[in-house]
Amino acid sequence: MIHRRGLLALPAALAAAPVLAQGGFPDRPLRYIVPFPPGGLTDIMARLVAERLAAHWDRPVVVENRAGGNAMIGAEAVARAAPDGHTLLAMTMTHTVNVALFPNAPYDLLRDLAAVSVIGSLPLVVCVGAESPARDLAGLAAMARTQRVSAASSGNGTPPHLGLELFRRAAAAGEGLLHVPYRGGAPAITDLVAGHVQMVVGNLPEVLAQIRAGRLRALAVTAERRHGLIPEVPTTAEAGMPALVIGNWTGMMVPAATPAPVRGAIAGAVQAALRDPGLRARAEDGGFELLGWDEQRSARFMQDEVRRWATLVTEAGIRPD
Repeated sequence: MIHRRGLLALPAALAAAPVLAQGGFPDRPLRYIVPFPPGGLTDIMARLVAERLAAHWDRPVVVENRAGGNAMIGAEAVARAAPDGHTLLAMTMTHTVNVALFPNAPYDLLRDLAAVSVIGSLPLVVCVGAESPARDLAGLAAMARTQRVSAASSGNGTPPHLGLELFRRAAAAGEGLLHVPYRGGAPAITDLVAGHVQMVVGNLPEVLAQIRAGRLRALAVTAERRHGLIPEVPTTAEAGMPALVIGNWTGMMVPAATPAPVRGAIAGAVQAALRDPGLRARAEDGGFELLGWDEQRSARFMQDEVRRWATLVTEAGIRPD
């Protein structure tokens, strides 16, 4: 669960970090590894941040897409990189879920990598097709309790799948909810619009255009507050399901042995990047809520996420695709 209090809050010493840290960091171009293909949500935010980091440091920050292995290939590359601050990881909620999904992963998320910042978050949106008889979240829950409801996601263990499992519990739907995994959010949304499946708990940017076009009906956002891009849509708490809260977030990590002064310099540079009006406007237009938490708060949050999703993965019997 992501709380807004403390957004972009950092100790003054970090917020005012000089462009070059002690020892001349950075002294060469940096690699910002995105463990997903270009054009996705994580990639978009990473490129916005990289652009501002490059300007802040006057050094190139090269975004490198290392997709595959359920986002573990890119994460392993950073975990094994030299711990000098010149290799950054664009990590997401997926990595915290992977701890339970892949117990034999080639790296240990919390041992081999260190949190720099939770950068931003996106809500998910509970949606049905425009022709669905479910007019609100309570109506959808009643349907799932009395008949089979097919529910699409972007794949086993993804945030939309976990959102569906939270809905299953909050609605007491049990076996009435049939999970239909797809390879990505776009085909899942396409089939929902076409009427081949009946609901999705989708990432806001992936459903926004279809909501605005009237091809999907948004029943609730899975956040603590309504979202500025769809302010007419209630939160899940307002709609009677306070337990259905989930955000698809992105953050930054570095190899665990990276010296504290270097981590602090990176955190300070991220803070400066997120204060940039141009970055803020572009990120918020894309549905992101900027957070920019400090290292300590980010590390605690990631640990909490690992525990939260491990419980759900175990209870729901979720397995990798």
